[in-house]
Amino acid sequence: MDYQAVLEEVADRARPLVRQGRVADYIPALECVSPDRFGIALTDLNGETYGVGDWEVPFSVQSISKAFSLALVLAQEDQSIWERVGREPSGTAFNSLVQLEWEQGIPRNPFLNSGALVVTDRLQTLTGDASTALLDFLREESGNPELSFDQAVAGSEAEHGDRNAALAHFMASFGNLENPVPSVIEHYFWQCSIEMSCRDLATAGGFLARHGLRADGTRLLHARDAKRMNAVMLTCGTYDAAGEFAYRVGLPAKSGVGGGIVAVVPGRCTLCVWSPGLDARGNSVAGAAALDHFTTLTGWSVF
Repeated sequence: MDYQAVLEEVADRARPLVRQGRVADYIPALECVSPDRFGIALTDLNGETYGVGDWEVPFSVQSISKAFSLALVLAQEDQSIWERVGREPSGTAFNSLVQLEWEQGIPRNPFLNSGALVVTDRLQTLTGDASTALLDFLREESGNPELSFDQAVAGSEAEHGDRNAALAHFMASFGNLENPVPSVIEHYFWQCSIEMSCRDLATAGGFLARHGLRADGTRLLHARDAKRMNAVMLTCGTYDAAGEFAYRVGLPAKSGVGGGIVAVVPGRCTLCVWSPGLDARGNSVAGAAALDHFTTLTGWSVF
């Protein structure tokens, strides 16, 4: 398949939607990002990457980081994480407190903010420095040693992070955090502030297309865990729009309010698309449309 030609056609179809949606203005440091940006990249199983548009421009990964944090916890063969966080879609907003009270401090899935805080907490226990462990891993898998945190974004999130702090304190009251709340939320904010391009993210996520194998051929995850992680991404990775996304796109994916979406075609490739304009549920409008066009054009989905 001519990947470059496919991506160019996908981009042409998606660009009319680029200015639709709304940039994530509730994080002030993200509010200044131009809504005109659009990029898409594809990395095949051999690590060859193709791209169109702003595919090499770094942006804030935000909740996309949650998928990689979960992978690092599972890589430690630490299945106990599933005793502390579920695997079901939520049907509520990604920062909702409602289900936590009903379900006694156990988040519905690892991609809600509450679930990601539990995963970050566990990664902190396992590594001693959750945010640095994640950054080091992403540098290695992307092949980009220049990846770094965006201090302005991390500071902005901390300054406006009362809801996340509330989630963490609430779970701590049920005994579902191992580390002090201030430490957990600090590492969580740093993880979300990492800047990567579509190229970086498509390459770094390749282990999910290779059934758990890293870029150097070593195994990060057992094939069973890679399969299950892809399944949770399909059902929970795009906030409370996961059903609609599965209907339109049909791929495991993780989105972030920075406008990025990473999607996996198991056994074939990994994609990342970026466009900052978000729909009401926090997913990139043009990004979701681009992935819809991609699976329609190629016939590649898990269905």
